[in-house]
Amino acid sequence: MNRHSISIPVPLENVCIKDNFWGRYQELIRKEVIPYQWKALNDQIPDAEPSHAIENFRIAAGLSEGEYYGRIFQDSDVYKWLETVAYSLATCPDKELEKRADEVIELIGKAQLDDGYLNTYFIINCLDKRWTNERDKHELYCAGHLIEAAVAYYNATGKRKLLDIACAFADHIDSVFGIGEGKKRGYPGHQEIELALVRLYRVTGNERYLNLSKYFIDERGKQPYYFETEAERRGEKGNNGYFGDYSHKYRQAHLPVREQKVAVGHAVRAVYMYTGMAYVAAETGDKTLVDACRTLWENVTRKQMYITGGIGAQGYGEDFTFDYDLPNDTCYTETCASVGLVFWARSMQELEIDGVYGDIIEKALYNGVLSGISLDGKRYFYVNPLEVWPESCHQRHDKADVATIRQKWFNCACCPPNLARLVASIGGYVYSTGKKTLYTHLYMENTGHASLDGNDVKISQKTNYPWDGNVKIEIEPSCEAEFTVALRIPGWCTGAAVKINGEKIEISKVMDKGYAKLTCFWKRGSVIELDLPMPVRRVQAHPELRENAGKVAIMRGPVVYCLEQVDNSEIIADLALAEDPEFTEKYEKDLLNGIVTIEGKAYRSRLDNWDGKLYRDLEIEKTPVRIKAVPYYAWNNRGEGEMYVWIRQMGL
Repeated sequence: MNRHSISIPVPLENVCIKDNFWGRYQELIRKEVIPYQWKALNDQIPDAEPSHAIENFRIAAGLSEGEYYGRIFQDSDVYKWLETVAYSLATCPDKELEKRADEVIELIGKAQLDDGYLNTYFIINCLDKRWTNERDKHELYCAGHLIEAAVAYYNATGKRKLLDIACAFADHIDSVFGIGEGKKRGYPGHQEIELALVRLYRVTGNERYLNLSKYFIDERGKQPYYFETEAERRGEKGNNGYFGDYSHKYRQAHLPVREQKVAVGHAVRAVYMYTGMAYVAAETGDKTLVDACRTLWENVTRKQMYITGGIGAQGYGEDFTFDYDLPNDTCYTETCASVGLVFWARSMQELEIDGVYGDIIEKALYNGVLSGISLDGKRYFYVNPLEVWPESCHQRHDKADVATIRQKWFNCACCPPNLARLVASIGGYVYSTGKKTLYTHLYMENTGHASLDGNDVKISQKTNYPWDGNVKIEIEPSCEAEFTVALRIPGWCTGAAVKINGEKIEISKVMDKGYAKLTCFWKRGSVIELDLPMPVRRVQAHPELRENAGKVAIMRGPVVYCLEQVDNSEIIADLALAEDPEFTEKYEKDLLNGIVTIEGKAYRSRLDNWDGKLYRDLEIEKTPVRIKAVPYYAWNNRGEGEMYVWIRQMGL
């Protein structure tokens, strides 16, 4: 167990997903997304944004001639693809895919310099400028993704080549940054390496990597500000950061991390940093970092998070704005930000077991993450709005970031491979172990096994979650023993019930911080039956969230629903739910890969009695209609059209 962790995730390779939801998504990643993204990295997708990422490595390795193309962090797309491949191989071996990955790793090794340095942008363009602009140039960010890919590939295959490449680069970075004589007192402009270095430490046992991660976290935000002194060395006058005086907040470098109380700046950078902080706290027992993480968690999840698990309210800076500022039609809510929120939540589970972390993982996974990919795996959203009027998005500059259809690829293509690596690794989020306790955080049909004090415990789930809240869990220890099986009872659920071997358990007596803790003498054939009722719910927002005054969102279980034009005609904004909508639910196996749809009673205005007027005196005359809602993650798979999550509610 990590030195100060409360629980440790059960390894991905120990869990086999078998259901029709996540199992289908994992098959989609293997069969469609990995090959599709490989083509994208090699510029083989017609009419898509070119990547040039693989060719950049070929040029840097001296195998091709040409110029660097793409964003300065283009290398990271290749690393995330490799990480996705690693997770896929861990659960579904594929010799041909592994061979291709080995060839890419061989290419990466040829591009690496003798001193361990590896970044194709600088190797091709300006090696003499390396490590001179950490504010903007993403060298450490790319290094972090290389390290994550290397750890994942080593865990999946046992092969060390990519791990050795990553260690050599990490050793080089350690020789450049730090407090020692001649070292740069800097840190990354885009956080990522902090969490990656802890993962590298965990697989190698080399404390240099943990100490380097801790250094980057401890040094951040100290004065004099590194980005300013770095700019002065480059000959720039004052703070000429990409966002001017906002530069430090944008990069969460405005204060030392332990003094930060409110999430500000670029949302992805923030949650990557918070994840790194939690990882370092888990290894070192630093209570000040734990307290800082808790404070920031409360701010993000209670005041700056969308109901979908999306974060980052505005396109300018891709950032947080201020408490309760959560507009629906101009929100940014980058897919990567929801992915990063899941990373952070799981890292917090290592520090303390509380159902709120699993709740947020579930919320983000089923809503803010999956909305970023089409059902066929070939189109993507970078931005995930909660309200779309296509004509407005096409015409208004303040909605320029909001796409009304998913794209084949992006010039800044961080989101597609980020989403893919998370979905491919979802089995590693289901269970964790603590002292004589097996925790179940997520529900999906699977088989797995975990070591609990030397006892190999097999566990299986049978369920049709998230469409059905009935979960059958079988426990089979290798040796009969007393231990605890802790089941997360989702925060959205009331009236949960549980039985062990047919005997009903008084759930209120075993609840502890969101988990039903079932302690008994477990033996082969032990069966837990968990019932999580899933009625349709109308959810309202805090009054300070002004955008949603008088509105509700429809939810069922963990899934957020929306209204699409294809089901509800135009001018969805005019619809108002009846005070008693009389909801009905239906599983439609042939719609959107199989979903539960929700229909209900609503009203809309008449359009045939306005006589060409733009305004008139109030006339209350509404036409009754039936609305149909579908899961938010599945919107925009049937063509372009209006979409709304928050709907007016009569009586509010």
